[in-house]
Amino acid sequence: MSIYSISDLHLSGSVPKSMEVFGRRWTGYTDKIGKRWRAVVTDSDTVIVPGDVSWAMTLPEAEADFRFLASLPGKKLLGKGNHDFWWTTVTKMHKYLDSLGITGIDFLYNNAFRVEDLIVCGTRGWFVEEGKQSSVNPVDYAKLVARETIRLELCITEAEKLRTADEEILVYLHFPPVFGSFVCREFVDVLRAHGIRRCFYGHIHGSYLLDSVTEFEGIRFSIISADYLDFTPLFTPKTV
Repeated sequence: MSIYSISDLHLSGSVPKSMEVFGRRWTGYTDKIGKRWRAVVTDSDTVIVPGDVSWAMTLPEAEADFRFLASLPGKKLLGKGNHDFWWTTVTKMHKYLDSLGITGIDFLYNNAFRVEDLIVCGTRGWFVEEGKQSSVNPVDYAKLVARETIRLELCITEAEKLRTADEEILVYLHFPPVFGSFVCREFVDVLRAHGIRRCFYGHIHGSYLLDSVTEFEGIRFSIISADYLDFTPLFTPKTV
């Protein structure tokens, strides 16, 4: 019974979308995900997928991608990414999956889950290096960071409520709180205040020479973007 992590599956069962703009590694990536997932994950394992799960714009459009995930071994905990436009409320998403008879999928959103001897939680976060953002309309970055900081605080607080001893809390974000010279001070301060030692992130594509783990102010930040992992879920040990 193990934990695995992989972000940015970018499934496109009903909404065809090429990812090869990010390189040849993305050729046939859905087949790669299926084969490599099955090679390492068992039905008793849990896989954390923090965002950019599907290119679908609505829940019905995401049905094929949910069914693909349901066909893979293990329980799946899905987080929200910047491309998950199908995401609504947790209640509506649960109701939709129930209507399809799909089980084994849950959502990381203002909550936490006990998985083995660890507790996992997460939120989307925000990549606030404004020069690298592109959007049609003006974006209030300060407002977005403030909102996501509140959500990060909330999910970690929920995780702490699940503790019965001194279990480690793992935090999953879609966006990296620390990346190169960029640091989201607000997120890092929350992580430090709660004694978080490990944080996982995705969103970054095509950067295969990056160190898999960056240590910053006592926290280990691990990149788990699917293409960085060559589409193989990353085994996440109980201790480091």
